[in-house]
Formats: sequence, structure tokens, C-alpha cells
Amino acid sequence: MVRIGLLSDTHSHLGDNVFEHFAEVDEIWHAGDIGNLEVADKLEAFGKPTRMVFGNIDGADARLRYELDLRFRIEELDVWMTHIGGYPGRYNKRVRELLNEGPTPGLFVCGHSHILKVIYDKKYQMLAMNPGACGKHGIHRIKTMLRFTIDGAKIKDLEVIESPR
Repeated sequence: MVRIGLLSDTHSHLGDNVFEHFAEVDEIWHAGDIGNLEVADKLEAFGKPTRMVFGNIDGADARLRYELDLRFRIEELDVWMTHIGGYPGRYNKRVRELLNEGPTPGLFVCGHSHILKVIYDKKYQMLAMNPGACGKHGIHRIKTMLRFTIDGAKIKDLEVIESPR
């Protein structure tokens, strides 16, 4: 079993509460729009393995350090993380084309919209997650993150974490 802390759209802001909420996780994932690399450095210095993708606001420094897409296996679960992805029935064109080519992951993670969504996609038989936004900039009124457990190929114990913006 692996406990995951998932956030996105920090836009150069990382509140101390992130470290409080992610104290008991095994890995931290960031689904893009990191902002400055100071945020990435703080997450990586926290002592947990981190996985990050760059987002549309991230500069050349982040794009040299991180990938557009991460595709990996954790436990028995195939995961795909990217920043701009959409959600079931409304994936962006690039993501939809890659999903149609297959194989589809068991978990699809994206950010960008600043809207927290967790939706099971029946068409692709995968769970789609967007943790919302954890930074101060954007349309969101509440900062959100997710915590969950991966046990084999199953995702369980999903928690939504909210804090004031």
C-alpha cells in the first residue's frame, strides 16, 4: 500500500498546511503549474518521493526539469499524469487521442481547471482525478488537495483537503 498526496496549480505558492496534511503520505504528486522552482524544491526537500509534471504557466526551467506527461506503475496501478487533460466526456484533443490509442491507465491525473473532480470514466474504465488548485491565483475560492491510498490496483481512502485561499 502506498499513500499519495496530490496537488496542482500552486502558481508559486506553497502553504505550510501542505506539509501538515502530507506528513503521513508516502509520495507527493504535483499535476503542474508549479510556478517557480522554489515550490518544487520545497516539496522535494520534504523527504518524500515526488512526481511532478510541468503546466502551461511553467517556464523553461521547469520544462527542462519535468515532463509534460508521466506514465508510471505504482503497486499494480497504471497511472498517467499530465497538466491539461480535461475530464470524462470532455478530454482535450491530445489526451483523447492518446486514450483512444490505448492502453488506458487505471488512474488519470490532471490539473489546470482549478476545479476538484474525481470521476470514474466508464468508457475508458479508469478513474480521473483533478485535485483542484492549491495556490493563491486563479478562479478557485478554496484551496484543495487530495490524499488517497493505492492498494494493488485499487484506489481507496480518498480524502479531500480544503483550506482558505
